[in-house]
Amino acid sequence: MAQVQAKAAKSRFIGGFGVQVLIAMAVGLGLGLLARSLGPAEGQAGHGLAEALRLVGSIFVQLLRTLVPPLVFTAIVASIANLRELQNAARLVWRTLAWFAITALIAVAIGIALGLVLRPGDHAVVDLATAHAPRTTGSWLDFLTGLVPSNILGLQASTKIVDGAATTTTSFNVLQILVLALVAGIAAIKVGPAAEGFLAFNASALAVVRKVLWWVIRLTPIGTVGLLGNAVAQYGWTTLSQLGAFTAAIYIGLALVLLVVYPTILALHGLNPLRFFQAAWPAIQLGFVSRSSVGTLPVTESVTETRLGVPRAYAAFAVPLGATTKMDGCAAIYPAVAAIFIAQFYHLPLSVTDYGLIVFVSVLGSAATAGLTGAVVMLTLTLSTLGLPLEGVGLLLAIDPILDMGRTAVNVAGQALVPTIVAKREGILDLAIYNAPPREVGVDDEVVAAA
Repeated sequence: MAQVQAKAAKSRFIGGFGVQVLIAMAVGLGLGLLARSLGPAEGQAGHGLAEALRLVGSIFVQLLRTLVPPLVFTAIVASIANLRELQNAARLVWRTLAWFAITALIAVAIGIALGLVLRPGDHAVVDLATAHAPRTTGSWLDFLTGLVPSNILGLQASTKIVDGAATTTTSFNVLQILVLALVAGIAAIKVGPAAEGFLAFNASALAVVRKVLWWVIRLTPIGTVGLLGNAVAQYGWTTLSQLGAFTAAIYIGLALVLLVVYPTILALHGLNPLRFFQAAWPAIQLGFVSRSSVGTLPVTESVTETRLGVPRAYAAFAVPLGATTKMDGCAAIYPAVAAIFIAQFYHLPLSVTDYGLIVFVSVLGSAATAGLTGAVVMLTLTLSTLGLPLEGVGLLLAIDPILDMGRTAVNVAGQALVPTIVAKREGILDLAIYNAPPREVGVDDEVVAAA
């Protein structure tokens, strides 16, 4: 009885999670506006509040970032091991990749159409002085060489010299970690019984990492206050108004994909779109706030299995893979509209071939965006392919956090959608679970009945 009451209390807590996040968004917006009105610059009354919001938000993202390398590696290895439980595993893999490409193709087509119809570059009033090339850029050569791990941990180091002092920082390359995990998982399957110990250890490590990540996810309302408050305090409405047409084009495109394209695909497969969004909402909401597909991975995988009815063995493969490579928001809508914006802003004509290259980069280059947040690498990859000035990225960086929220929400929705569609086409989707009232996502990566 006590155990049932504990589970019910846990369920009530998580059942109110969405409400907590919405309240946190309202609080963050209010605090950001307050800091903005008091002056967020150093020496002004609102600086301390703005700095506190920035610190809270950055700590939350830093916690997510810390867990990304072990989560990606263990999740991908485990997902490959789980494929052994499925019949026609190879067909499931190829169909998953095909639907990744199909939805990306639709999304980039929408982005190109909006860029041509709304012409955001012609309506921008942003100062040209803000144009500068980003420190992180992408190219096809970097992408191809980046596939080859430079070390077993996927770590990268960079050194910057500021005022004569050298500072070295390390970071991880999610794409290299993905490659390492794929190789390790396939090798373990090929080795056979001798690899059972390794796979068992990997499964245990994944369980530990997911547990810690659930604890971080519990901090989402606090992180939301900091992230949203800092964005409002730092950028305010002025910057948004300067790029209003561009912001509108991005969010219109995201809305069309999320609220038109995805429901249409679901309906064509005989699935209720409203049920999908009811089930996937916890993951979509967390993706919007955290701006991290990988950080949202446990929630996305949980709702895909327990609310949408996708078999665990398949969801455990498709969702982690999608969290690193399936990005209709960051890799399709955004680079398409942004590239057209920059071309229009600099009065540079684009040919039919150029639009074809945008499609090509968006459909095949999604893996270049693998990381925690942001789509700068993907945008610079697109611009370098088209020969457009990389300095144009600097025009858009000011509002990138605001855009990234919507982009990541669409990414996460797509990462839950594709496994659902493929499972339905393969006849392995549990329709009883899909059509049932949503159950609550538990804090310990389990699902408990709603109280």
